Amino acid sequence: MQAVRRPRVGLVLGSGAARGWAHIGVLRVLKAAGVQPDLVCGTSIGALVGASYAAGQIQRLDDWVVSMGVKQVWRLMDFRLSGGVFKGERLMRYFSEELAPGPIENLGIPYGAVATAMATGTEVWLRSGPAVDAVRASIALPGMFTPVLHDGRWLVDGALVNPVPVSLARAMGADIVIAVDLNTDFARRQLVAKTQPSTPSMLEVITSSINVMQSRIARSRLAGEPPEVVITPRLGDIGLLDFHRGADAIAHGERAAQAVLPTLKELGLGSDA
Repeated sequence: MQAVRRPRVGLVLGSGAARGWAHIGVLRVLKAAGVQPDLVCGTSIGALVGASYAAGQIQRLDDWVVSMGVKQVWRLMDFRLSGGVFKGERLMRYFSEELAPGPIENLGIPYGAVATAMATGTEVWLRSGPAVDAVRASIALPGMFTPVLHDGRWLVDGALVNPVPVSLARAMGADIVIAVDLNTDFARRQLVAKTQPSTPSMLEVITSSINVMQSRIARSRLAGEPPEVVITPRLGDIGLLDFHRGADAIAHGERAAQAVLPTLKELGLGSDA
């Protein structure tokens, strides 16, 4: 009698800049519940957290994020006047030296990141080569971080085309997809913004525009490519650049993940399923 194959579980970590630290809280809860993904993929900050997880370094990232204050955040930001507000080299240097993810092919579980070809708008799946290069391309938010030259083409943030890359997880062989969407609390963010009557700064204009874009695209893509489970942290009080609020974002992620544990159990996932 042929053995029944266990469904492959794919974890999809969406875009959202500083709100992406909520992914760490989700991973904490999944680990405690005995839910172990067979593959992980992500866009933007989701690509960074996903690479750390695939490399077995998520606890080191967790410790660093929780300890980070405003001064530490600004030390990582290297300003420039062309291509984007930040170069992103200091952040990637830390990521490479401290978390050392190495080549994607050598990570503990299959991993993929999403970027966008700037000239054509083509969705680009990065599944080989140095993980740090894939992450750097995936986080290149237009206007915020400079684009990345990869294989002869300039790449920018994958959130322009696929903020929550369920399609990539399916292509990588996932039967059950657990997706984390950081863009569902858009209405609350808009309500907070209305309490600030002063003229918005350049960064506020950029981040607000990115909020609109990610929310709309994520809603459309998830409707056409629905995952089995969607985790939706309430992150309306955390801005795209609030990287110093890691503990708050992680707590939001934990609460949202706790809410879907019954659904995961129904799907046969977890140590007590």
